[in-house]
Amino acid sequence: MAMKGYVMDIQPFSVNDGDGIRTTVFLAGCPLRCKWCSNPEGFSCKPLVGWHRRKCIGCGECEKVCPEGIGIDMGPAGPGGREKCTACGRCVSACPVGARTFMVSEMDADEIIDKITKHRLFFQQSGGGVTFSGGEATYQSELLAYLTEQLYDMGYSLDIETSGMFDFDELAPTLEKMDLIFMDLKMMDDEKHAAYTGVSNRVILENIRNLGRLGQGGMEAGEQKIVIRIPVIGGVNDDDENIRRSAAFVYEALPDARMELLPYHEFGRIKYEALGMEYPGAGPGAAADADADGSGGFTRPSKERMEELRGIVRGEGVEITDFI
Repeated sequence: MAMKGYVMDIQPFSVNDGDGIRTTVFLAGCPLRCKWCSNPEGFSCKPLVGWHRRKCIGCGECEKVCPEGIGIDMGPAGPGGREKCTACGRCVSACPVGARTFMVSEMDADEIIDKITKHRLFFQQSGGGVTFSGGEATYQSELLAYLTEQLYDMGYSLDIETSGMFDFDELAPTLEKMDLIFMDLKMMDDEKHAAYTGVSNRVILENIRNLGRLGQGGMEAGEQKIVIRIPVIGGVNDDDENIRRSAAFVYEALPDARMELLPYHEFGRIKYEALGMEYPGAGPGAAADADADGSGGFTRPSKERMEELRGIVRGEGVEITDFI
């Protein structure tokens, strides 16, 4: 039986997820629930249909073909609403303006590979390749291992973006085939990390240390490039102390690794609307009136502030990199 998995998107011509022109494969499923997540469809590891209100013309064609009797707006997330949706796709086919879309699709692993190989000319000319992302790229570990093995044997450059929340021993053979590993380090304070992401950071910190163990398989130790990323959220983890502690930890655990600081954005807001989910808002610890303007209470640090924080990282002896 062919291996199948759940995919949010296969995005060609990406230039922000590693070297050269890349195809980024967004795999569904994630053990974290970050308050600022821009890909909420990645929470689910099952087919998922969304409704884009701004595109909808109210023609009712979707409602006519729905075997579950779901209305045009699909209702709110949760019992009595969208949970009745089986993601059969009839409404997606019936919608004349693309207001209904698959946000997570079930795909054969070999179908994913076939879509990737169509872009091989761009990889060859630019020094690019394939980047696995999510959701959490390691959540579907068997699918990731299969895709990695097949594409590695074809000679493709492989990168991965991960939250670091995985079983290292299980994933090590897959990670060893990566040319570049991006791993998140959201914040050093464990209690705060749990409040904003839903999980402790202990496994993540240990896995950053574990990256130094790679090379016990086919690669020589240290051959892979490692970038530790901090998504910088104003009012959450953008204080000097957190950035300094993070950089000091990276320097101690992986002295040859680089770091990348990514400023907060709200690009995912439209996805929450499409899924009938409330935008996560301020989260724990933010000012009570921060959501008054609908901005969610999180802020995007200024360019000047981001440069200050990069200076703190450099001051701890860690090189800064920037793919955006």
